[in-house]
Amino acid sequence: MREFEFTTPQGPLRAAVTEVVIAGWTGRDAHKVQEHIEELAALGVAPPATVPCFYRAGIETLTQSALVDVLGVDSSGEGEWFLLETPEGRFVGCGSDHTDRVVEAYSIAVSKQMCPKPIGDHLWPWAEVADHWDLIEIHSEILEAGTWVTYQQGPISAMRHPDDLVDKARALGVPNGAGTLMFGGTLPVHGGIRPAAQFRVTLHDPVLGRSLGHAYAARSV
Repeated sequence: MREFEFTTPQGPLRAAVTEVVIAGWTGRDAHKVQEHIEELAALGVAPPATVPCFYRAGIETLTQSALVDVLGVDSSGEGEWFLLETPEGRFVGCGSDHTDRVVEAYSIAVSKQMCPKPIGDHLWPWAEVADHWDLIEIHSEILEAGTWVTYQQGPISAMRHPDDLVDKARALGVPNGAGTLMFGGTLPVHGGIRPAAQFRVTLHDPVLGRSLGHAYAARSV
């Protein structure tokens, strides 16, 4: 178990995380899912047997740091929303499923465990966004040649609804109760998957006029 400090609209929250689950190939649109599969196939990654699928990661991979260490120069971020289940209820945040692309070509499960998983320290209660979830937008950017460029952008409705993912995880015996942090999947990238030393992700709620975000630098060691 690890404990993290978060800020919510109602005040600070100290939450214990006991399980990290990474949902993959979570697109609602079969064509978009195929696009992501082909995107990864270009890197030598074998397609999944079923979609969506769920990977496990160690709780030690989670970090709220603005600087993470990665092995070599072949890893890259993926902007994602996540669910955090707590005794106080369900919360929503954003982070990055940073992944080693060379390792991913022979084992997605190992690649997920290879890299830190940066997460933001601000959360929204699920009850505040549940009725307009599909209107929320996600946007990630990378720093290239000194300029921030869009890496991923689109409506969160492009991915499976959280309730759907949790139901499917439960049916497969994947952890989903209090203490579980689940990454909800990602969008195709603009210009192809590529590494970048600086990454940032934003979750925007146009209904309530607010955003969550996290930015970090990846240092190659």
